[in-house]
Amino acid sequence: MRRPMNCQKHLFQLDQDIHYLNCAYKAPMLRSAENACIRALKRERIPVNLEVKDFFDPVTKAKELFGKLIGGEADQVVLVSSCSYGFASALQNLEGKKDGKAITVSDEFPSGYFSLERWCKENNNALEVVAQTATGNWNQNLLASITPDTSVVLISSVHWMNGYMFDLEAIGKKCKESGAIFMVDGTQSVGAKPIDVMACKIDVLVCATYKWLFGPYGIAVAYIDKKFNFGKPLEEAWLNREEAEKFEALTQYQENYKAGAARFNVGESSNFLLVPVLNAGLQQILDWQPENIKKYAETLRAPLIQYLEKIGVQTTSLNSKASHIFALPVPAGVETETLKTELAKRQVFVSIRGPYLRVAIHLFNTKEDIQALIDAIDACLSK
Repeated sequence: MRRPMNCQKHLFQLDQDIHYLNCAYKAPMLRSAENACIRALKRERIPVNLEVKDFFDPVTKAKELFGKLIGGEADQVVLVSSCSYGFASALQNLEGKKDGKAITVSDEFPSGYFSLERWCKENNNALEVVAQTATGNWNQNLLASITPDTSVVLISSVHWMNGYMFDLEAIGKKCKESGAIFMVDGTQSVGAKPIDVMACKIDVLVCATYKWLFGPYGIAVAYIDKKFNFGKPLEEAWLNREEAEKFEALTQYQENYKAGAARFNVGESSNFLLVPVLNAGLQQILDWQPENIKKYAETLRAPLIQYLEKIGVQTTSLNSKASHIFALPVPAGVETETLKTELAKRQVFVSIRGPYLRVAIHLFNTKEDIQALIDAIDACLSK
């Protein structure tokens, strides 16, 4: 049996005095990614060292690595600039059902919401927002909303504000039965917990890379199902055409795109500085394995749950939250501004979202980081 994962803080440049519990905001950079970027930067000094293969090989590697991570074919993986770019690429090739509707959830991240809202206006489909009720099951509410008149469902894999885990397999199955396209923003979970696009019947999966994939800001990765392979891309990037490697013959214009979903790659996808950072992050995650990351997070947050129960905070809602990102209610009697001050004094970094603390943990976190958060809350209660 494989041993439990140990803390991996030594693979980062994190200050020992900082308690960074906010990977959902932005991940710290891996030492390996930093070194890869430095090597790439040095190579940029002298362009004669740049070869034709450097435009293509690192991107191919990124697609292969991400494909392994999500259980999808590498040819269906593309590099885009952002989640909104990935959603726009797919949505512009989707025809809405007559008198149909599109579905998302309340407080969905703006990139997904606005992409879907615009599509609805352009396709005369209604936009239905499924709310999380106080007593109801969000997954059940969402599944009940998917009907034969549903054109598309666009949600996050886990909710970015509170870590609620959507049942992707059940939702994907219902979408398939209803003839609806299933689009997922995987930014806040892919890399930190297992996912299989085939098992979940996901048609489009888009992920910003600067959080749980330990990539750079400015590159996102997307899996786009084969049903879109003959669609119209947002732009006509020359790198996406067949025989683009033949620099001497680029004006012998090729009509055909490269295999799979390659037509949807963003222009200048070869980004010589950022792609090496992405590849270093993806390779490290595959070495760790998402299941091990998930289990480490479960173990790490256990003392925090025990503490909250001890001081009378209801924690049963955490059963529906991911172990790596979850929202905690600010304890009764604790002023949010007072808590912010106490956290800053102790160099504890989390996100405060209204009356909740959003905690986001990873392998670089330690039990001391969790204890520092507990101590900050305790200090506020004592006041």
